[in-house]
Amino acid sequence: MTKEDIIKPENQVYKKPTLMNDNPMHYCPGCSHGVVHKLVAEVIEEMGMEDKTIGISPVGCAVFIYNYLDIDWQEAAHGRAPALATAIKRLWPDRLVFTYQGDGDLACIGTAETIHALNRGENITIIFINNAIYGMTGGQMAPTTLVGMKTSTSPYGRDVHLHGYPLKMADIAAQLEGTAYVTRQSVQSVAAIRKAKKAIRKAFENSMAGKGSNLVEIVSTCNSGWKMTPDKSNKWMEEHMFPFYPLGDLKDK
Repeated sequence: MTKEDIIKPENQVYKKPTLMNDNPMHYCPGCSHGVVHKLVAEVIEEMGMEDKTIGISPVGCAVFIYNYLDIDWQEAAHGRAPALATAIKRLWPDRLVFTYQGDGDLACIGTAETIHALNRGENITIIFINNAIYGMTGGQMAPTTLVGMKTSTSPYGRDVHLHGYPLKMADIAAQLEGTAYVTRQSVQSVAAIRKAKKAIRKAFENSMAGKGSNLVEIVSTCNSGWKMTPDKSNKWMEEHMFPFYPLGDLKDK
């Protein structure tokens, strides 16, 4: 096989999804967002929903997701993505509708919208990137920041007497009557990436089957906010994040 044959799309085993364009990504090296973007694009393409998918972009690091995935997008005000997704799905029930949100957007300013949309059983999927910090605005403490974890606004570590306890959104979602599927995954290894893709596919299929609301949490790193290399960030996540935010399905109705 010649070099020309190898680069032909039909001969490529591993390639970029057709829904991802050539815009250079703005994410920091080692960021989990790019990996999850790829998984979302692959699932939509494999489901044949390229022309029937509407994504809701948030406020935060992932706000520019619409620059990278060639599907229909609607940008939401900070934290309001689930409310907007609700309206769109009710207006166009044949569309695949999902939100893509970070922990500051979803678990802080958008707590009410998130919980009530999930509890109503809206046929949408919420993809929740949990890196335990506000990545875009300077590394401040988030509702998901671990106890003792240092941030720009908790330089001595999160203190439960001052700041309260970290919020486990997936655990809350699993107790709501309207949720059909709630899972917590990660993308720091090939095996983890495969599981995360399977979870996203299941959530999207549930949405289209009218089974109720779905939450896919991705426990992630923020090496810039954590002030670590990508490799050390992954190790820190495995040692500290996973024990508090254990991976796996929390609800599968």
